[in-house]
Amino acid sequence: MDNFRQVSTAFLELGEGYQKAIEEITRRMGAGMAKFICTEVETIDDYDEYCHYVAGLVGYGLSRLFHATGTEDLAPDHLSNSMGLFLQKTNIIRDYLEDINEIPRCRMFWPREIWSKYVDKLEDLKYEENSEKAVQCLNDMVTNALIHAQDCLQYMSALKDNSNFRFCAIPQIMAIGTCAICYNNVKVFRGVVKMRRGLTARVIDETKSISDVYSAFYEFSSLLESKVCSGVWMQRKTESSLAYI
Repeated sequence: MDNFRQVSTAFLELGEGYQKAIEEITRRMGAGMAKFICTEVETIDDYDEYCHYVAGLVGYGLSRLFHATGTEDLAPDHLSNSMGLFLQKTNIIRDYLEDINEIPRCRMFWPREIWSKYVDKLEDLKYEENSEKAVQCLNDMVTNALIHAQDCLQYMSALKDNSNFRFCAIPQIMAIGTCAICYNNVKVFRGVVKMRRGLTARVIDETKSISDVYSAFYEFSSLLESKVCSGVWMQRKTESSLAYI
């Protein structure tokens, strides 16, 4: 809050179209996030709603800002929403241990509808004796995130301006890459799991066109698919999600 004056000054210097988009989305985000201050994420619908408020609406706002510049057509809301949900769900998956160990009170964003199939309490996933169940739950969460990937590809394929495109594409490739690294990886419950710096640098350097995005999504989807264990009930569900990417 110490720098809010600078934020306010910068906002007031923007054109009316930009101000209107930012004001509307910020108001809706605040109201939505307030709803979850005292409400836990119970169902998958709750999970989608929470992610919509904290990230899907960012996608809405970004699309409106792009449109206000005159460089892009206004994207459909469901595609803008998926752009945010894919990033947010990936972060929630990756940050499990940090969130569950938060002091003074843990942050619990994984939906009970998913984790309760494997353990009695969400924090039980971090204990070594529950490693097998934890990984099964993790794979369930990653599979849920993957349902947004097809929408993300459709959104990015429609972008015309290269700066807008790279701004959107690089985080999305990082998200599918993180999903691939996290899938079937018990280290998510032991420490920080993220893409190597060299791989991140390669993504930033090589992402210049939609064909680059398709190639990266294919590469990371193939990596994830190679980690799917045959004979487990989640196999068909995960492979079905990957088939659309």
